[in-house]
Amino acid sequence: MLAITILYPRTDDFTFDMEYYTSSHMPMFAESVGDACTGWGAATIADGKYAAMGWMVVTDQASFKSAMKEHGAKVMGDVPNYTNVRPETLIGEITGGSQ
Repeated sequence: MLAITILYPRTDDFTFDMEYYTSSHMPMFAESVGDACTGWGAATIADGKYAAMGWMVVTDQASFKSAMKEHGAKVMGDVPNYTNVRPETLIGEITGGSQ
């Protein structure tokens, strides 16, 4: 299982439409990944280096890479519809936790 974490840096002119992100962008992103997406979420961050974040849990790297090869341009092309900053993405193998 992979954890995909998308971080949105806080800047002086940062804008972010959380309603659009949770009702349109993330569902479209999850649909692009298909059955390999086992869940996703979003959060507003009160202070610090980042102002918002999203995450997705994906069954395996090969499925995620395949989905991004096919749908990545569409997913990234939607970013200006909800923010004016470039997201940072972290991908890691889940090694523990609870459900």
